[in-house]
Amino acid sequence: MYEYIKGPISSLTPAGVVVEAGGLGYFLHISVNTYSRLKGNENSKLFLHQVVREDAHLLYGFADQEERDFFRLLISVNGIGASIAIMMLSSYLPEDLSSAIVTDNVNLLKGIKGIGAKTAQRVIIDLKDKVGKGVASDKLFQIGGSVVRNEALSALEMLGFNKKTVENSLDQILAKSPDLTVEQLLKIALKSF
Repeated sequence: MYEYIKGPISSLTPAGVVVEAGGLGYFLHISVNTYSRLKGNENSKLFLHQVVREDAHLLYGFADQEERDFFRLLISVNGIGASIAIMMLSSYLPEDLSSAIVTDNVNLLKGIKGIGAKTAQRVIIDLKDKVGKGVASDKLFQIGGSVVRNEALSALEMLGFNKKTVENSLDQILAKSPDLTVEQLLKIALKSF
């Protein structure tokens, strides 16, 4: 099994990167989070995960070991393949996904393309014990079901915004700035629509 690849970046897109190593160019599938960390860099060190299928040998690259480890947890769930796991990691950071799993936030997981209600519940059931150990309880309260989030959600729904879109937006805002008041959260959320 390959551990990592280090070398100059030949090309970079939000879905993949070509890293040159030993005179060969290796195409790696990446998440948007890894893409944003690589953007503007000439060289890279990416942690690898190899998927061997009957019709292809695929390499997935990650900016750090934490993201790769979380990817491996996700693909251990029945019904979650490498493509959906990359989509999940492109939508949210590993710590945000961990918080959603531990707090049973099915709606956040369902908001990710390719994840339905049953799959979201399966992810929560299969991974809750595995990811629950590393997530701080104060962050869980803030992201999972805080009064501020719920009040902002209700207000935006009454204004006619789509519930799923609002939930995703609020969760992303609170992940970056957990100490916002309802008013501050509403102002930021309204600017994002």
